[in-house]
Amino acid sequence: MSKISILVPCFNEEENVVPMSRALTDVMRNSLAEYEYEIVFIDNHSQDRTRVLLEEICRTDKRIKAIFNCRNFGQFNSPYYGILQCTGDCVIVICADFQDPVELIPRFVSEWESGYKIVCGIKTASRENKIMRLMRTCYYKLIRKMSSTEQIEHFTGFGLYDRSFVEVLRSLNDPTPFLRGIVAELGYARKDIPYEQAKRRAGKTHNNFYTLYDAAMLSFTSYTKIGLRMASFLGMIIACISVIIGIVYLILKLCNWNQFPMGSAPALIGMFFLGAIQLFFIGFLGEYILNINTRVMNRPLVIEEKRINFETEKENDNGNHTSVQ
Repeated sequence: MSKISILVPCFNEEENVVPMSRALTDVMRNSLAEYEYEIVFIDNHSQDRTRVLLEEICRTDKRIKAIFNCRNFGQFNSPYYGILQCTGDCVIVICADFQDPVELIPRFVSEWESGYKIVCGIKTASRENKIMRLMRTCYYKLIRKMSSTEQIEHFTGFGLYDRSFVEVLRSLNDPTPFLRGIVAELGYARKDIPYEQAKRRAGKTHNNFYTLYDAAMLSFTSYTKIGLRMASFLGMIIACISVIIGIVYLILKLCNWNQFPMGSAPALIGMFFLGAIQLFFIGFLGEYILNINTRVMNRPLVIEEKRINFETEKENDNGNHTSVQ
């Protein structure tokens, strides 16, 4: 009998974890009763009652498991680490806020049984803020055109991953994994399933400008070279223009052509323009260096504070499993 793992990353989701556990249990018992299953919640150091509720849930059902991180390790590391801790023949990743439809899980499993190794949920519509939706769409279009790897538009990680692909993820040993990019780059036998993203069932979104910027920069620095190439090409173009302007001014000076006095305004404008360009690309270069620095340090994906209902404490060398218990 095949085993399905369902991973639910969460952070401050006290209003959603209990309904989500019930919804997932109902789907597995009613629609996928022929499968064994485990439901794994990985909590990224919630500050509300999420952990208390998860402990209660785990006490009532041993097939529901929980991993508590000792601090917040970010929106990418925690789900990635959770995937590596699941033991099923496939792993389904779903958010705790009900924006990812639980009803799609049987469809994912059906496509998996038909031979697909990865099944991705693709947002074709969303009930989220229209401005946020527009910004996301522009971002996806931009990164898709800039990246050497064809990125998957409106894919957030919601989907099913076969055990063979999970082992690929384990072998990467990446301390700053960007799952969406990895799926686009290394994923194979993939099926995309469209869906409409619902509003959050309860609570507030944890995404803000900083988290969205962090996601954008991680994808840019991991999967594009265009930032550095733009700096090089723009530098060469401006250098050529500067040489031409210098030659023109020299000729005018030698010819004593003073009919059109320019004053210092052009020099000031040019100085500020070049300064802005330099600061922009220094910052962009810093993002690449920060990405490299994080990978060189090779720190653990996550340090666990506690885990519940895991029968054995298996430490995977490539899974970066570290515990402070």
